[in-house]
Amino acid sequence: MTDERHDHEGILDGIVPEDDAEAPVVRDRRRVDPETGQVREPEAVPSMEENAEVPDPVNSGADTAAPEDDVEAALAQARAEATERLDDLKRLQAEYVNYRRRVERDREAVRENAKVEVFSGLLPVLDDIGRAREHGDLTGAFRAVGEALEAAVAKAGLEQFGEVGEEFDPNVHEAFMHGYSDEVQVAMCTQILQPGYRVGERIVRPARVAVAEPTAALPETEGEGAETVSALGAEQPADDQTAAGGDERDSEEQN
Repeated sequence: MTDERHDHEGILDGIVPEDDAEAPVVRDRRRVDPETGQVREPEAVPSMEENAEVPDPVNSGADTAAPEDDVEAALAQARAEATERLDDLKRLQAEYVNYRRRVERDREAVRENAKVEVFSGLLPVLDDIGRAREHGDLTGAFRAVGEALEAAVAKAGLEQFGEVGEEFDPNVHEAFMHGYSDEVQVAMCTQILQPGYRVGERIVRPARVAVAEPTAALPETEGEGAETVSALGAEQPADDQTAAGGDERDSEEQN
């Protein structure tokens, strides 16, 4: 009976099941051996670096090339957008600077127009003060008031101009009288009839002056006209004689 059992076990040992290759592997990881009761030595566990797959040097270049191209494209796009935004910012800044300058220029023009309008109304008063000073009538309280008014308008920006001996400039002078003189080489202001006033570069009123030009500037047509007049005067007696002779003949015929 025992021999038969051993023979049967031998037969069973020789038979290998078909699913042995796929059977699960069970590992006993208990730290204490149940049979001996002793502590087992820990088994070496493979590290993650050992389990990690080694990249294929041949195929890895193709896998990393695509991400690098995407990064370069994204970087180029970001740089283009940053440049565009920077240009927009510079353009807006330039527009703002021009706007501020235009506002300041318009504000200054409005302020200057207001000053000119006020000063234009005060010019007759300033002319009266100037004439009173020339005639010696600017005395007493009237003198104090006049000088205070002149100081106030000068402080506000009103400037008086026009002096005898200045070269005539049609941009700032207005000729009320004209003549010729041997004592000047160019057109000069010989008399100031009314002084001029300006605010900055803007003329409130031009200086009204008498102008003298050098004698050499006399037009030649005046000389020709004088000769013509003298010639006509010399011929006049002959015409008178002819007219007298005709009158004598008429009187003889009537007799």
